[in-house]
Amino acid sequence: MLLLLLGIIVLHVAVLVLLFVSTIVSQWMVGNGHATDLWQNCSTSSLGSVQHCFTSSANEWLQSVQATMILSIVFSVLSLFLFFCQLFTLTKGGRFYITGVFQILAGKSEMTESMRGLGTPTAAR
Repeated sequence: MLLLLLGIIVLHVAVLVLLFVSTIVSQWMVGNGHATDLWQNCSTSSLGSVQHCFTSSANEWLQSVQATMILSIVFSVLSLFLFFCQLFTLTKGGRFYITGVFQILAGKSEMTESMRGLGTPTAAR
């Protein structure tokens, strides 16, 4: 039972790390002296030493992707917090329904965001 709880904790932490990395990583599309991510567009000068970064465009598509990424991180953090709360307050044999619901919401938010990103890749350019 202890190994199962340890495995669930490791899974929660791994999901959080992956969500943070995918949100913060700063080069989703790279090519010809240009790098684009969720938050900013960067371009390098012809000399290669000066880098100009501007915030990403303010279109609705990109803002919805940013919002669902943040929402999935919030749901995942809540899920981990509620897991620890329920771990010490539930009776033996109790179910982790609340934790599961928040983890499902985090996954649904992330899946929605990735489908938006795959469905309209030209909108980010």
